[in-house]
Amino acid sequence: MKTNINKMTVEIDLMKNATYIVKDGEIKVVPTPAAGYGKQIINWQGGKPCHGKLETDIKF
Repeated sequence: MKTNINKMTVEIDLMKNATYIVKDGEIKVVPTPAAGYGKQIINWQGGKPCHGKLETDIKF
């Protein structure tokens, strides 16, 4: 039995450094640390990203 699965596509700029989250058919860009140094922490629940944390580091 063959099923027809709806397929959605999106174009992204591969020259831009970024982290993307795809959830329920929507793509979102995860914000970057303002100073350029830090962490993006993504938490998952039930197989889906549910929330994230952005930590900024200071480089001396």
